[in-house]
Formats: sequence, C-alpha cells, structure tokens
Amino acid sequence: MISAKRMVKLSALALAVGLGAPHVRAADDVHALIEAAKKEKPINVYDSTGKIVEMAEGFTKKYGLKATGVKVSANNQLEMIIRESQADNVQGDVALITDTPAALAQLLPQGFVQSYLPDDMKAKIPSEFQNPLAISTNANVWAYNTEVHDKCPVANLWEITEPKWKGKVALVDPLTKSTYTDWFNQMEKHADGKVSDAYKALYGKPLQTKEKSASAAWIKAVAANAPLLVEGDDPASEAIGAPGQKTPFFGLLSSAKFRDNKDKGYKLGLCKELQPWVGWTYTKLGLIASKTKSPNMAKLFIRYVLTEEGITPQMKDGKLPTNIDVKMPADEPSGLVAVSNRLFAYEASTGLADFEHREEWQDFWRLNYSK
Repeated sequence: MISAKRMVKLSALALAVGLGAPHVRAADDVHALIEAAKKEKPINVYDSTGKIVEMAEGFTKKYGLKATGVKVSANNQLEMIIRESQADNVQGDVALITDTPAALAQLLPQGFVQSYLPDDMKAKIPSEFQNPLAISTNANVWAYNTEVHDKCPVANLWEITEPKWKGKVALVDPLTKSTYTDWFNQMEKHADGKVSDAYKALYGKPLQTKEKSASAAWIKAVAANAPLLVEGDDPASEAIGAPGQKTPFFGLLSSAKFRDNKDKGYKLGLCKELQPWVGWTYTKLGLIASKTKSPNMAKLFIRYVLTEEGITPQMKDGKLPTNIDVKMPADEPSGLVAVSNRLFAYEASTGLADFEHREEWQDFWRLNYSK
C-alpha cells in the first residue's frame, strides 16, 4: 500500500509533468452543448448533501435531460469514483466533492476525473477556484445558544482553552472528518501569525510555547480541555442549540445547521464578532468522470450548478457560490453572508500538503485529547 506521503509526492510529480487529467474544454456555443447532450444517456450526480436531488430535478426540468442526484459521502465518493473507473463501469458521471486534498492527490493526477470550466464562466469564477473547479465554499462556524446568551459568550478563540470552558465546547471529532485536520494544517501554514496575535490580544503578552507553531499550541490546548466530540453536525447542533438548556455547549458546526432553528425550534446564534475568525471554509469541487459515456451532459450540469438557478438549493444552507455574480438569498438562515469576509478561507494551492499531513494532525489530536 502506498503511504499518504508517497501518494502526495507521486501526485505532485504527475501534475508537474502534465500526467494529470487534462482540463476539459467546452464548446463555446452553449446551444451546441445542449444539442450534443440530447444524444447522450442520462447521468448520475454524486454529492454529500441531499440537496443534490433537488438540483438534479431542476436540471432535468430546465433542459429535458434526465439527471439523478445521489447523496454519497465524500469518503464513499472517492472509493466509488476510483473503483468505477478501474472497472470501466462509471455510474457517477459528475462528482461534487468536498474532499479537495484527496481529489488533488488521488483523483485528478491518476486521471479518474477531469476538471471543466465553461468558457463563458471564466470571468465569473475567481482564479483560485478555477483549476480544479470549485463550485462553492462551505463553512463551519462557531455558534452559541441565543435562549441562554444575549450575545456570543466567547470573544476570542483562545478563551475556549480556559478552565471555564472545560467540557463545554462541542465539535465534530477531527479523527472522523478530514476537513478538520485540513483546517489545522491550513491554519498553521497560512495564518499562524493571526493565532499568536489573538493570544496576545487576549492576554496582553506574547505566546510562549514549545509546540512547533501557535496553531499547534491552540489545537493542543483545545484538545486537552475535554471538548465534546460528536459524530456529525446534527448532534453538534443539538448540543449547542436545543432549547430548554441551562448550560448549553458552545461549538463548531456547519452553517447548514442553522435551518434547525426553523425546522426544530433550536436557538442557534452565529458568533459574528469572534476573533480571529467566525469560522472557516472548505471547497466543493465539480468534477467529471473521465470515462463517462455522457460527457456533454456532464459539462452542461457543471455549467448549471455554476448559475444561480442551479446552486440556489445549496445556498439556502449557507453554501457560498464561487460565481461572483450570484448573490446569497436574503433569507439564508445563518446570516453568514454579512460576515463572510471574516471566515478563514481555504487555499487549495496547498491542498496536497493538507493531504500529506492528515495522519500527523490526527496523531497530534489523539495524543493531546482529554475526556
């Protein structure tokens, strides 16, 4: 078995010498693309959110071309894409996948998938989201219970390492969700100075640590403060926002969970003033299976999800479109758009390093976690 570090080195080499999957080029004429798609078989689209069903139905209604949305976790998407390609039996023609580092390390260089950006969308998608194409940025944000607190009870993230928050912070277990260890690596690589600055702002003195970085020092302190580790965003939402609690948890969860306020009567509030960030993002890529029998329909679907009509079902859950012309709906439950500039943004340029260091961060968390 090839180690993660070896896989990263091979992938980086493949990309450098052009062995990775080429960028699929679009026909300039959208109408020609539609006509070509009409001659192809129906497609399946993988995504980790159930909203893909609604999106595929919208595509079918708009173009009269059958697309079926299939909810598949990012981890399962990776395995399915690879096995389907190796067996020459592609079932998922399009993959909307949130595991950018794994896509960069495992899917694109080996040619299992291709990244495609429609020519008429190039001016609308910022360069950092173009290759590979990201259709949206997803956010995990810090939240509190508005029934108990009239404002966010935490002003600086270093506060949650203090004794008063011992055992009262809820988050998804970093050992079960790789976006969390990717966040650790991104924070250390791109924003370590802000982490140390936040420490000084709170305590009035520079951070002194034997750890390799300020980010590592903060992560270690959080782990040692006995946070409640949950299996997903649903239990995190309940721990933080369920009504009737005297001492609810403070915590981290997907911005999509703010719909629980309406659906379940929860009392989730977004920590809009939290320093140094209100949350962090990761990207969702739009990729096409290289061996799809319906390449034009797959291209058309990618183009569709880059439009307001196509991405709206996910925007309702706080997913931020990469198309700069598309505006978030005013009734998006979390209110994230007002503070989107205060999110720690994911940088795919170092995604291979995130993949390489996942096991190291998992070991670091495991070593320092205290119940």
